[in-house]
Amino acid sequence: MPIQPKYDIDRQQKLLDQLMDVFVSDQTPADLALMTLGNAVTNVIKQLPKQQDSYQIAEQFGKVLLQSLDK
Repeated sequence: MPIQPKYDIDRQQKLLDQLMDVFVSDQTPADLALMTLGNAVTNVIKQLPKQQDSYQIAEQFGKVLLQSLDK
């Protein structure tokens, strides 16, 4: 049985398109875009409920990011 994503792929793509539109319209350099996205990830992780292990979540996020580059 295939794994069902938690969120609709169309919703994910819409959010990604909106983020990328901001970077394109601002002519954001790649390094600044990466720093900004990194700060956004940090902010999201810090907003999680305290009972969740933020270090473990960040570590898993990093692993998934690296795996996505192998595709």
